[in-house]
Amino acid sequence: MRGGSSKHRSAFQGNRIGRGAGVGRVLATRDRYAAFRARRVIVKTRIVKLAGKGLDAARLHLRYIQRDGATREGAPGELYDAERDRADGKAFLERADSDRHQFRFIVNPEDGVEYDDLNDLTRRLMQRAEEDLGTRLDWVAVDHYNTGHPHTHIVIRGKDDTGRDLVIAREYLTHGLRERASELVSLDLGPRTDRDIEERLAREVDQERLTSLDRSLQRAADASGRLEAVALASPADEHARFQQTLRMGRLRTLERLGLAEEIEPGSWQLSSELEPTLRRLGERGDIIKALHREMARAGQAHGAADYAIHDPADANEPRMLVGRVVARGLSDEIGDRHYLIVDGIDGRAHWVDIGRGDATDAIADGAIIAISPRPVDVRAADRTIAEIAAANQGRYSIDLHLRHDPTASQDFAETHVRRLEAMRRALAGVERQPDGTWVIAPDHLERAEAYERGQARAHPVAIEILSTLPLARQLGTDGGTWLDRELISEAPVAARDAGFGREVREAVTRLRQWLVEQGLAREDENRVIYRRDLLAVLRRRELGRVAAQLSGELGLAYAEPRSGERIEGIYRQQLDLASGRFALIEKSREFTLVPWRPVLERNLGKPVEGIVKGEGISWTLGRKRGGPTL
Repeated sequence: MRGGSSKHRSAFQGNRIGRGAGVGRVLATRDRYAAFRARRVIVKTRIVKLAGKGLDAARLHLRYIQRDGATREGAPGELYDAERDRADGKAFLERADSDRHQFRFIVNPEDGVEYDDLNDLTRRLMQRAEEDLGTRLDWVAVDHYNTGHPHTHIVIRGKDDTGRDLVIAREYLTHGLRERASELVSLDLGPRTDRDIEERLAREVDQERLTSLDRSLQRAADASGRLEAVALASPADEHARFQQTLRMGRLRTLERLGLAEEIEPGSWQLSSELEPTLRRLGERGDIIKALHREMARAGQAHGAADYAIHDPADANEPRMLVGRVVARGLSDEIGDRHYLIVDGIDGRAHWVDIGRGDATDAIADGAIIAISPRPVDVRAADRTIAEIAAANQGRYSIDLHLRHDPTASQDFAETHVRRLEAMRRALAGVERQPDGTWVIAPDHLERAEAYERGQARAHPVAIEILSTLPLARQLGTDGGTWLDRELISEAPVAARDAGFGREVREAVTRLRQWLVEQGLAREDENRVIYRRDLLAVLRRRELGRVAAQLSGELGLAYAEPRSGERIEGIYRQQLDLASGRFALIEKSREFTLVPWRPVLERNLGKPVEGIVKGEGISWTLGRKRGGPTL
């Protein structure tokens, strides 16, 4: 009979869409004994969309997996592909310019230390994947040997060999590639022997991280986490006795960590927090190792008590962390989550989670920064939007805003529209109508708060670059540096007499003497008095010197900006000076230098217009005159 009962039909599974679905299913169901003996390989997978800023993020990711990678000799990681030991990353990204997505893999063989290098294994794995998927793959890879577990990062373009979008079945991504890698490693090194398995398990007994022994204990426990004596009893064979010994040793370790309790002889209670706690302990151990490694590499080793994991939510942490950038790296390599190592002015070395890589531009090592928690409160703009929508049947628009509050300007109202646009892009529950009107839900403030919490998870801290110049280069230079600003500040950052804090204190002493020699300060008994316009004088000195040099290079005259003056021209380049970051604005016969703002980033080579206001500037970009300033 055609059709048949629906209950006998297999339901639609999204994981069967794409190349490699059948192979993935077959590999996932291989013989259990063979799987037990096979060499273990962990494969982590992520599909990354390249729309919008995705390609910029991909470029940053490629840069950091090379930077974080290291050979056994300690040299930086080298990008390679199917044919070349030195692949061209720039060319790879140029080929991916129109790609919808890319695939990222981390392949981590448990026995990776047995290989002299992982290049050959990676190439053979990619050849197997091409056979399974029925297409050539365009990929690059980097091997990492700077941890105790050598592993490989692989980036694959999201196009097949015909130029169509490459869609790989979920079953192949979750099972197929891992099983293929395990087959190859088992072929190279032979299947795992009893001794191999026992040695690995024995190493897990005392580890302060989640292990396979913990998972076996969880499987043996009942729903409440209780392990009865019978569950741990073993027959009289040597292997079972060994397993029993390992389990008991692990339980004693968990007891020491407060994650297991022997409630009566032979009966144990596992903590409900066992798994998350062990995960956190493992992550903390990895972080402390990274701190030691990076600070030692920079020649700035600290005592054990002066290594800290920065938690912006901790009330005991300083509201603002000021320090020098030592290194940047990947904390979640597959998820592209980054961290900074910061040598703090408080004398401690800090590991700081800065969130997704595309959230923070590149920061040079040695730069001085301030880190503060990202606010998660509902903004005043959210309250205004909710108030106007409540008075207009759940609708908001610029016209409705101006009618509701006649004192508001169009510029001010448009900042609220930009807020709604940001929430809409994040799918935060706001809807824009074709006529530009916004539909605002009654629980808009709750949605705005949820949006801020989501943003804080992706970007947990705000980073302000105080100076791109290392501390040593801020001494004896024209320009109003961070050190100059700290010197005359009424509330300078407290510098501890240790580590970077000690360097800052010593630098301040030398800077004070230099300013006296330059006639920019004078000593009066036991204090030093600085010129009122010290920073302005230093800034004019630097801008005059830089402008003279640029004038010769460009063949244009320099026009010093005046307060209240309208600036018009082409934004040509960004300049990082001791006094801060400046933008070069070029006219037909002259140029000027004005303070740079992030809004200029997308206007390089384009006409810009703004009004000088004191030492700042208010830009009007991408709108007609009279539109909002940025």
